[in-house]
Amino acid sequence: MLCKFYRYNLDQVSHQTFSFKAAMDPRKNEEQRSQDVNISMKNCEKPVTACLLTAAFFSALGSSFLYGYNLSVVNAPAVYIKAFYNKTWTERYGQPIGTETATLLWSVTVSIFSIGGLLGAWSASLIIGILGRKGTLLVNNSFAIVAALLLSLGETAKSFEMLIIGRLVMGVDSGIALSALPMYLGEISPRHIRGSIGQLNSILICLGVFVGQVLGMPELLGQESRWNFLFAFLAVPALLQLCVLPFLPESPRYLLIEKRDDAGAKKAFQRFLGKKDVTCELEDVLKEGQALGNQSTVTVLQLLKSRNVRWQLITIVITMVCYQLCGLNAIWYYTHRIFKAAGFSDSIIPYITLSTGAVETLAAIASGIVIERTGRKILLIFGFSSMAVFFGLLTVFLNFQDSTPWIPYLSYVCILAVIASFCSGPGGIPFILTSELFEQSYRRPAFMIAGTVNWLSNFALGLLFPFIQEGLQSNAFLFFLVICVLGSIYLFMILPETKNKTFMEISQNFIKLNNISASNSQHLKLTVYEG
Repeated sequence: MLCKFYRYNLDQVSHQTFSFKAAMDPRKNEEQRSQDVNISMKNCEKPVTACLLTAAFFSALGSSFLYGYNLSVVNAPAVYIKAFYNKTWTERYGQPIGTETATLLWSVTVSIFSIGGLLGAWSASLIIGILGRKGTLLVNNSFAIVAALLLSLGETAKSFEMLIIGRLVMGVDSGIALSALPMYLGEISPRHIRGSIGQLNSILICLGVFVGQVLGMPELLGQESRWNFLFAFLAVPALLQLCVLPFLPESPRYLLIEKRDDAGAKKAFQRFLGKKDVTCELEDVLKEGQALGNQSTVTVLQLLKSRNVRWQLITIVITMVCYQLCGLNAIWYYTHRIFKAAGFSDSIIPYITLSTGAVETLAAIASGIVIERTGRKILLIFGFSSMAVFFGLLTVFLNFQDSTPWIPYLSYVCILAVIASFCSGPGGIPFILTSELFEQSYRRPAFMIAGTVNWLSNFALGLLFPFIQEGLQSNAFLFFLVICVLGSIYLFMILPETKNKTFMEISQNFIKLNNISASNSQHLKLTVYEG
């Protein structure tokens, strides 16, 4: 039945003036097909529309922006929150909180965000399957609003449990967002700007970190009487998204392949692309849907067993592990110490720290501008390799920190360089790749696995880094140097370039690696080319 649906719609699309089928005729040699497709696809390319930019920006504002904001927002009011914990404990039990108990409560408050993220990643696939990409993003705002209420009213209610639960709920919001958002951005974007639109995820994460740093300044909300407003702010991006996103289209790929709503998909493409003739795009999606045949969305277990996507899955797992274990989080551990050694006073250090957030944001924006020229692979390898170089230099400078007055300034430059290197590629491209390396039926479980690896790696780093730092001291960054080098080598050897390719073309690049027989490979090509 599903095959008949795709065949009927494909026949309807083929009556248009553009014939993708002719361009992909298997009787032509590879060079002729490539030239035909490039010519025809250039005719399909259109300038970025206001609808597409609005959908990308507001979907990221209520999702990845909040994730980035929560990474930095707890730093400024940490002293006041700990004082609130002690005051509440004393009022309840008639004695001050013990040092070990206070440390445990604060550790739980910080780390439970990752546990919530893991829960969100696990539940995202089911919710996306029921509500769609846009629907999931909209419903996810309820978690952000609930978290904002719990975190901002905890002091008034004299309940530190509300803060802990609020952090957990906000983690769930972030776990769902980091699955649904990259999927939505990847599916609504034309192939020639898919990377740039996808990088909005990274840009808004960095912007969220920066805004959290700015609002946490003592002159703004980083005061004992105002710190709860830092958490109340969480509701603002969520409400903005709720006001705008309902009036924008759902993912056309989701509508056509999963919901079989060809009219809805056509309207969505027309609005996103700003043109009436969307023959190229519809035929591209219909080809993928027909190649999938009667196959519905696979389960996580089926994905793990499938030979067809084995190396795509390995690549995403390794990239996500490197994303979390490349050492950026460890940088923040040394920042305050390096700034003090450079002679900056405690009152100035918060302002100096703003430079790290600004560099993050600018590097992410630069990456979004050049990604369609350089490609994903080059930016990833450049980012990890550059981080390895600057980690090596930072290790040297940390070991000679006290020998010369100007050495700490070099350490500070290395910190900024590591941050810029991370945001130039590794900070956002792993999420883009998760969307690009998998076809529609595999995409949801792939994001579930990627999200699980992402949050578990984050949690593991939080547990292991204190021991790494204690054992290696100033040489702790050598561990991350090795991770970055190994990641760069793997990506250089295995990852194909995905820029300006359809999802089907990207899958074809993995046929040899996945050890699919030549006959099966030819069958797949004929399925795609002939329908």
